[in-house]
Amino acid sequence: MILSGLRLRARYPGAEHRALDDVSCEVAPGRLLAVVGPNGSGKSTLLRALLGLLELEGGEVMLKGRPIGAWRRQDIATLIGVVSQREEILFPLRVEETVLLARYARLGPLAPVGAADRAAVQNALERCDAWSLRHRHTDTLSGGEWQRVRVARALAQEPEALLLDEPTVALDVRHEMEVFELVRELANGGLAALVVTHHLNLAARYADAMILLDQGRLIAHGAPAEVLRADVLSAVFGWPVAVAPWRDGSPQLVPLRPGEEGAP
Repeated sequence: MILSGLRLRARYPGAEHRALDDVSCEVAPGRLLAVVGPNGSGKSTLLRALLGLLELEGGEVMLKGRPIGAWRRQDIATLIGVVSQREEILFPLRVEETVLLARYARLGPLAPVGAADRAAVQNALERCDAWSLRHRHTDTLSGGEWQRVRVARALAQEPEALLLDEPTVALDVRHEMEVFELVRELANGGLAALVVTHHLNLAARYADAMILLDQGRLIAHGAPAEVLRADVLSAVFGWPVAVAPWRDGSPQLVPLRPGEEGAP
């Protein structure tokens, strides 16, 4: 097991209810875990807890068998690649330089950039269909281009686990699919992967397991077909839905119009 959270409980200052209330999950090598739920359900909070960035009321996060708090932040950065939900461009750099920043956790403050580092950057950019952007400055990129560069930067760390918070925001259909295909391919190659996403249908097609959160609580955990049930989703999202299997067997959700009934 690369990364796990056991019975995590957390509350933001001044909040009446917990942001996480007894939530457990595992990020295992060779598997892709999708975290889904409505806005404010605790998805991004869970990610912060797993990274050791959130003070917990209870529970424990373990990284490779050791409490997350026992690791240096630099060492965590060599093991876990992260794509956060939002990131402002404060200091525009060329794309290649931006992705190269991911290598410094491995290099240390004074070590020179070597051929292996530049090869890792090129490989990551090519896998994210962003190599052609390498000479562009980040403040000239579209939202979708910037998101692809951010994914590439996480991959350039050559991590053992990859955590992505809404990685397909601002991407068109092709690049949404390419991101999920890429993460699935990386998991097939042994990477441990977790994706926070609102794309229930894509998550169902690519993930090995899913967890469904609502108001900080774990509502369902298991294979996509066990989690994406019409009655559970309708209650959690407050809107009627139908669920039917796609040709590959994955459950696919269809939101219903008011008064509409039955399976699609």
